[in-house]
Amino acid sequence: MQGPLLQFLADMNISPVTVEELRRAVWDIVRVSERLDRPASDQEILSFARANSRVVVSHDLDFSSLLALAGHNSPSLITLRLTSADPLFAPVRLKEAVQASASILAKGCVVTVDDQTVRVRELPMG
Repeated sequence: MQGPLLQFLADMNISPVTVEELRRAVWDIVRVSERLDRPASDQEILSFARANSRVVVSHDLDFSSLLALAGHNSPSLITLRLTSADPLFAPVRLKEAVQASASILAKGCVVTVDDQTVRVRELPMG
């Protein structure tokens, strides 16, 4: 399963350049501002992603906490913890992370991506 078979929702802290690069790679990815009124709360973003079967992509660590506290098994979340601010580096790491974790992303998980590693935790988190 590759990125194009999953649907993604990019938080506002994800660069539009990153989103466009992923769209060029035929990913179904939209930014929060394209679907929700601004400013949308983290809870609203998670609810929208859950209702629309979209994987949330963010730099924000709050989403992991909200998912853990709520005990939900969706939506899946990818948290980017990259040292590079280059918006062209993020799509490279995202593609690698999704390729490595696509099957579990479809089921419900939290994926943390840094410069070197990809860590996966299944939902619900206990």
